[in-house]
Amino acid sequence: MSYDFDLFVIGAGSGGIATARRAAQYGAKVGIVESDRLGGTCVNRGCVPKKLMVYASHFPAAFEESAGYGWTVGESSFDWEKMIVAVNNEVDRLNGIYGRMLDNSEVKLYRGHGKFVDSHTIEIGDQKVTAEKILIAVGGKPVKPDEIPGVEHAITSREIFHVKEQPKRIVIIGGGYIGVEFACILNGLGTEVTMVIRRDKILNGFDDDLRSEIQEAMEKHGIRIITCKPKISIAKKDHGLEITIPGNDGREEIIVADAASLAATGREPNLANLGLENTKVEVVNGAVAVDEYNQTAEEHIYAVGDCTDKINLTPVAINEGRAFADTHFGGQSRQMSYENIPTAVFSTPEAATVGLTEAEAREKYGDAVKVYRSKFRPMYYTLPDKQEKTLMKLIVDTSTNKVVGAHMVGDSAAEIIQGVAIAVKMGATKADFDATVGIHPSSAEEFVTMR
Repeated sequence: MSYDFDLFVIGAGSGGIATARRAAQYGAKVGIVESDRLGGTCVNRGCVPKKLMVYASHFPAAFEESAGYGWTVGESSFDWEKMIVAVNNEVDRLNGIYGRMLDNSEVKLYRGHGKFVDSHTIEIGDQKVTAEKILIAVGGKPVKPDEIPGVEHAITSREIFHVKEQPKRIVIIGGGYIGVEFACILNGLGTEVTMVIRRDKILNGFDDDLRSEIQEAMEKHGIRIITCKPKISIAKKDHGLEITIPGNDGREEIIVADAASLAATGREPNLANLGLENTKVEVVNGAVAVDEYNQTAEEHIYAVGDCTDKINLTPVAINEGRAFADTHFGGQSRQMSYENIPTAVFSTPEAATVGLTEAEAREKYGDAVKVYRSKFRPMYYTLPDKQEKTLMKLIVDTSTNKVVGAHMVGDSAAEIIQGVAIAVKMGATKADFDATVGIHPSSAEEFVTMR
């Protein structure tokens, strides 16, 4: 049978675009459809605009710290609207770049909502296209939990980038990395931040030392963190939003916040109105079910990225997509490895990690685990006389002497762990770390001097 395309991609986020371009480079005829902006969550309402806001939030502390080095900084002020405009202008620029990349790769872009009519046919508005292979790369979306009364009055991480006025007071619901990052951003920019979490600590799933260190620092910086296991509720009033927080002792507290209170309670695959019922594709626990080659139950339909709900990181989606293109169009059969994927939390202080947490390592290796920790004040903070701390941690399986986990909280954690991740991925031993000469004076040298 003859098809319009060798490959058709539903979703032009980071994973979809990377797949389409790689397949086209191998000579495949490729089409792609997107109903929203090119680049997906990361470029438009995730990693990129968020990181720019992180940078903005660090300037007040930098102004203060500069005095310790002899600088006199005059009166400063912050213009929220100017920042938001600048951030979104950069997003617009990146959208243009993605469009040009698709054009240069000769990938045909369709604007609209793509939906399966049958397993080889995609409907886009009033037209239909067919493809021999189809890739689902529709990403995820933020979730507002229905069990919270009044949650419709809260915004999510999607809308925060378009709030026209800076919130003076905000309540952030959720203690995952998105909630933590925005709590730190807004606190740094001068907003009064209250964070409501269900567990005793933020960042469930991360190493416990890392979680404790960040939470302690956040509270020291003025973020109020409340643990609340009963249901909270939100009510819209003339003076703002009233968030009712039931105490574990039965008493209630009402916090008044601006209309921009943020629900950061997780994300889910964006599978609505995709027409999967017209295919054999299976959905398990709300995500597209795939095998180790990202193949669905329909042999010519594949899926990558957040819609499969494996590891929801942009570089993972890109790597999954490129592995698919290499395998099916480049003659290089390979699959994505999910071991030792580094990740970062752009909180203040920043955190980054690769490999196993201490708890995971002890479960896997038992008494063979040895942990090396170092906590210190970096040189930068000595002259400003600030008590900011850096934590570094190596987890070693003593039966092989391999470093199976590395964790850091502190300035430039992501930049440092990216390099450490190469060593961990290659199976470096503690002896390899010890034999590496440190760069002095630097915080990073602590990873090769821990005893």
